[in-house]
Amino acid sequence: MPMIPIIPPSAGKPLAPYSPGAMADGVVYVSGMLPLGADLEVVHPGDAAAQAEHVLESIKAVVEAAGGTMADVTYNMIFLTDWANYAPINQVYARYFPGDKPARFCIQCGLVKPQALVEISSVAHVGTAK
Repeated sequence: MPMIPIIPPSAGKPLAPYSPGAMADGVVYVSGMLPLGADLEVVHPGDAAAQAEHVLESIKAVVEAAGGTMADVTYNMIFLTDWANYAPINQVYARYFPGDKPARFCIQCGLVKPQALVEISSVAHVGTAK
């Protein structure tokens, strides 16, 4: 099955040459989502929880555009700039995944936008494109 780009209506212009998501064989791969506004500016500077909410809403938009829900997310890759933000990000994360939790990893690293505190990439299994 060929790859199908997934671009939700709410997606702004990309920061680099990529699609917000890609689907193949019923699996959606969501690009690393940063807390970026329409003009590629970092939103909610200094607020890790608000940035996490923005990022998870962006992931949700991609998964829903592919015909799925957040319950279809099976794996998350979480990148933080500072471990001090781990707890507030997890509080927001738990609201998006209230039942069984997806597998995940979390590392501390630098991100492409200096004011960004979190980036998350996801994998979801949604079946075929609708």
